[in-house]
Amino acid sequence: MPTDKVQANVKYARNENGPKLGYSEGSGVRILEMDGLAFKDLNQNGQLDKYEDWRLTPEERARDLASRMSIEQIAGLMLYSSHQAVPASLGWFPGTYDGKPYSESGAAPSDLTDQQIRFVMEDHVRHVLVTKLESPEVAARWNNNLQALAEKIGLGIPVNISSDPRHSADSSKEFNAGAGDKISKWPESLGLAATFDPEVARKFGEVASREYRALGITTALSPQIDIATEPRWFRFGMTFGEDSRLAADMARAYVDGMQTSTGDREIAGGWGYDSVNAMVKHWPGGGSGEGGRDAHYGVGKYNVYPGDNFAEHLIPFTEGAFKLDGPTGKASAVMPYYSISYGQDKKYGENVGNSYSNYMIHDLLRTEHGYEGVVCTDWAITDDEGPDITLIFPGGRCWGVEENCTVAERHLRILMAGVDQFGGNNEIAPILKAYRIGCEQYGEAYMRARFEQSAARLLINIFRLGLFENPYLNVEESVATVACPEFVAAGYEAQLKSIVMLKNAGGVLPLQKQRKVYIPKRYRPAGTDWFGMPTPEYECDPVQLDVVRRYFDVTDNPDEADYALVFIESPHITKGYSKEDKEAGGNGYVSISLQYRPYTAEHAREQSIAGDAREVLNRSYRGKTVATPNASDLDAVLEARKLMKDKPVIVSILLANPTVMAEFEGAADAIIAHFGAEDSALLDILTGAAEPSALLPMQLPADMKTVEEQYEDVAHDMEVYADAEGNRYDFGFGLNWSGRIQDDRTARYARRR
Repeated sequence: MPTDKVQANVKYARNENGPKLGYSEGSGVRILEMDGLAFKDLNQNGQLDKYEDWRLTPEERARDLASRMSIEQIAGLMLYSSHQAVPASLGWFPGTYDGKPYSESGAAPSDLTDQQIRFVMEDHVRHVLVTKLESPEVAARWNNNLQALAEKIGLGIPVNISSDPRHSADSSKEFNAGAGDKISKWPESLGLAATFDPEVARKFGEVASREYRALGITTALSPQIDIATEPRWFRFGMTFGEDSRLAADMARAYVDGMQTSTGDREIAGGWGYDSVNAMVKHWPGGGSGEGGRDAHYGVGKYNVYPGDNFAEHLIPFTEGAFKLDGPTGKASAVMPYYSISYGQDKKYGENVGNSYSNYMIHDLLRTEHGYEGVVCTDWAITDDEGPDITLIFPGGRCWGVEENCTVAERHLRILMAGVDQFGGNNEIAPILKAYRIGCEQYGEAYMRARFEQSAARLLINIFRLGLFENPYLNVEESVATVACPEFVAAGYEAQLKSIVMLKNAGGVLPLQKQRKVYIPKRYRPAGTDWFGMPTPEYECDPVQLDVVRRYFDVTDNPDEADYALVFIESPHITKGYSKEDKEAGGNGYVSISLQYRPYTAEHAREQSIAGDAREVLNRSYRGKTVATPNASDLDAVLEARKLMKDKPVIVSILLANPTVMAEFEGAADAIIAHFGAEDSALLDILTGAAEPSALLPMQLPADMKTVEEQYEDVAHDMEVYADAEGNRYDFGFGLNWSGRIQDDRTARYARRR
């Protein structure tokens, strides 16, 4: 069988009518020849075992391999690593190289850390989450090093590398833990939804999967398909918006694009070398947190349903991700949310986190909706609760089972509910202890079968993608693929299609190029980030002035300017909790505001729907006043209006959440809204190089009163803002140069009133 060496430690064996086999020269794996075909002897026993036979189905191979695995190996397969940066120099997730930090180690950026070597070799981890990747070249080399390590151990099971979304054009996003690598840039999911065109989401999935595979990434921890019915939720901008039909269509197209391989890239059933497993999240919907609070924190553990609308939150899953148009059929994995779906367990009456719930997983997901794919918990839900309910670290998010339940018992409970995998857990010991407890309660035969069931589900997703045949990357091909001109152009086109024009008084847009523009600075006070880390006070330009100068003459003197361009962000979402209020004798809970100026919650409910006897039963914040961290954005608009006198003021707002526009709309001659776009895309819209075509994927509220009075679980139930031009900023609203857009998209997704 001919072989050719294309990298220092990787060889390839080619089959004339079958897959190319890649293996590491030093791994001990050899090529077996049978019937004129080549196979990898992954367990190095000198014979062709079923799981090594690429002619069999992924299901057959997975069942065979699961039966050969020890309980320790299966437990390792159930683990999903904590966040890994490559190299491990990112402060949130540090690692060491021969006991030294990266900066002192002399290691190459693609070298494996001590921790990575340990969890692959000792804990049998085969699912790894990456964050920051230095470059496509480094990512490809690191992938090859990691796969070579895994290949030489035991049964030769390759590593399934995953990623949170990393294509955002908004480089300020912190949720992805620094994932702003060299890659094509696209709008956030809310921006994809703003196109009201599922084909844009499908195209994103196709491009993202190609770039992911070139980086070694084979599972996407996306899309996030919760319907964002609560406008104050800080993850609103990561969803497809509040409308269940639009979200379902976007989810279906996105997953189809992500999972489907075609032509000679297909192995079988639509799966192949361009496919990436899509892990849709968060079952059964995380978009109805009481008061907008988020379940990453103890203060936001409850999702509530005052409108009795739980069923609608399932639609993006049951009618979208689980009913694909393409041959892969369903999203291959599902992640439940941290939250307690309060009062929705109609069988057992439990209020526990979704991954712990027999009703949510076994009864609803597995049985009623027939889902047989992988179910993976969200990250770090089995650890004990941390000392500070406003911080993510340290501590876990074991909502509903904080007491009278050990870490091992939590693992067992999750497995018995029908979950297969534990996100953010590198350590095998708690799963092995859970197995021993399960053997005592259910018998060893039952527990062995239950472990094999999850192992087979997890392995199928690796077999489908061809990783057992070749997990290695050609570095040059990876570099040429990621952020190639074709993919960059596709992302840029999507950005243009995602920008909504809300106001254009007197037809001030498009602007004439090469005129003088004044752009106010952006100011941010000192604060804390999503992880609770301190952030410094700063002032900066809100856009790249070298980009702006390709369109306009920039001046810092408003008197000289023909226009003012003011770039702002929607009010920054807070956690809904104040330690100062708690220390002053309150319950600690405060409002989350969607306006810039200080807000007093006069219309909040007097008694919270959910509460925790361990902490406080009534989480009401009625009558309390809060301030928004970026109130200076409003100041920038109002000050620009004053300085420019009767000359045009143009506002560009990054919408991460619905916003009370009444505070500044009257001061702006034109407003465009975006959901993550490069500066050049915004300027192409403003100058008429492209015509705005996007529509609002959510309502913009008239005031905070309507925000407080809407139901957290119900979409489209706010009084919307009406501007000075008489336009109502409702779901599906948007302008082009001719006026209000009314086309087949607005007809298709028109709300039934």
